[in-house]
Amino acid sequence: MGAFVATPGVLWGLAAAYGALDRPVEGLDCLGEAAEFIEKTGERTHESDVALVRGYLLLATGDRIMAEESYRRALAIATQRCGRTSELRGATVLARLWRDEGKRTEAVILLAPIYNWFTQGFDTPVLKEAKALLDELHA
Repeated sequence: MGAFVATPGVLWGLAAAYGALDRPVEGLDCLGEAAEFIEKTGERTHESDVALVRGYLLLATGDRIMAEESYRRALAIATQRCGRTSELRGATVLARLWRDEGKRTEAVILLAPIYNWFTQGFDTPVLKEAKALLDELHA
């Protein structure tokens, strides 16, 4: 049939696995394939995840500028089409990077409004992680 269902999702998962094995370059190669597939087919379901994992891998290679760009892209995509949980995940990652760069105020300004939107689900990992980061930033 020629169908390639969820190919970007498989590739970003493989890329994340390469990152966990401390092989970010191979992971970035997988994400390159995922990005090509997304552009070719228009299957954008995992586009935010691809950008987020790209940021992790770029950070692992020491490229903080490109990592931040990927995190910003992941956040923008999540904000446009993925929902609040994905948006919070992207904001948490970007806020953590900014915290590490000494941009604590910017991190709080980004993360707090998105976190405060939630009224339930505070026992989920993504909300717990955001809350812990906000607590640390306020300390």
